[in-house]
Amino acid sequence: MKEISITFNKKIYYFVVWIIVAIMIAGLLIDNPRFGEFGVVYISHSILVFILSVCLLLYPKNSTDILRLIIIIVASVYFYMLFLFYPETWSTFIFLCFIPALSILFFDSKLFYFSLILNGISITIIFGYIMLIDRGLHYPYIKEDLIGNFINFIASQIIIYFIFYLTNRRIKKQQIYYAQIQHSERLKTTGQLAAAVAHEIRNPLTVVKGFLQLFEQDSSLSDDRKGHVTLMIDELNTAEQVISQFLSIAKPDKENVTENVDAKVVLQSVTDLLHSYGLLHDNRIELNVTGDCTISANNIEFKQLLINIIKNAIEASNFGDVVFVTAGREKDFVVIKIIDQGRGMSETEVASLGTPFYSLKSKGTGLGMMICFNIVEKFKGTIDIQSSIDHGTTVTIRFPAS
Repeated sequence: MKEISITFNKKIYYFVVWIIVAIMIAGLLIDNPRFGEFGVVYISHSILVFILSVCLLLYPKNSTDILRLIIIIVASVYFYMLFLFYPETWSTFIFLCFIPALSILFFDSKLFYFSLILNGISITIIFGYIMLIDRGLHYPYIKEDLIGNFINFIASQIIIYFIFYLTNRRIKKQQIYYAQIQHSERLKTTGQLAAAVAHEIRNPLTVVKGFLQLFEQDSSLSDDRKGHVTLMIDELNTAEQVISQFLSIAKPDKENVTENVDAKVVLQSVTDLLHSYGLLHDNRIELNVTGDCTISANNIEFKQLLINIIKNAIEASNFGDVVFVTAGREKDFVVIKIIDQGRGMSETEVASLGTPFYSLKSKGTGLGMMICFNIVEKFKGTIDIQSSIDHGTTVTIRFPAS
């Protein structure tokens, strides 16, 4: 279905582009006062039509930032060329007003602002040329009301800016909504799978674990055999922990039992707990908490959230690195940051965090991060992950202060 949609969109794009190309060629050939002269003006016009046509036709196959920038620049030069080389056609001034609107089609804010500033500088130069050098000889309709035309141009740029602002804002909202739908679908799928796995596996595991605990207490077994039994019980505990993670996603608490939690106390407890774990790889945890950091949450779940995130930071760190944990009050929010200097993640990897069974660890299930996202959402918080390859990761967690 997605491939059909892409093919359909490309067909529409090429259809529109060929119409634009046909119009530009018609402008070269039909009722053109420079046609037949083949002077600098006509040749320049022809070259710009060719370059712009090629760029527009190549764009779907090579939609890079550089090509988009080239299209905007060439289109700007083309429209200003029409204005300067064909002064008898007064309607070309209208095209100058709407040059920044072309960049809206690419949904690129940097390109839009570049186009807006470039157009403002260019029109200022053009108006200065008409006022000081041309003096209305070729552009009387501009010279007669220079200030009025300039004000109209500024007004058109403001209108285009608001169109861009509203369009860009709506697109961002749709992206957030789409991400929420994807997350919801992942939760739904994982929940159904969790219920089935828990029902089919948990009961047999409980029976096996019970018998192994009886064997462990049997005095007739040698110490070696008891050690083997203990190891099997530990592995069963690990399996039960994974199943419990499934259940926490499949059957989340309908009633949020909250209490006033001092984030400073919990952070100190968690960092003390993970201190020895960090020493295994010569990693230290530096904690810095300032101000009142009381939030409304469940103490156990909040602690589980911090353990997962800080443990991930330690595991991602290089040997000897320091993991920085900070917390403080920012207006009406308590902001907690966990910063590591490890391998980092790409944008694709960051976007995939929280997906069931997606993990960057060799033995990870991906459920830990999903549970973290659920806990943050449950207590009306937000989690933001900024990362880049070889530059570490910063996880920022915000909860409303109580």
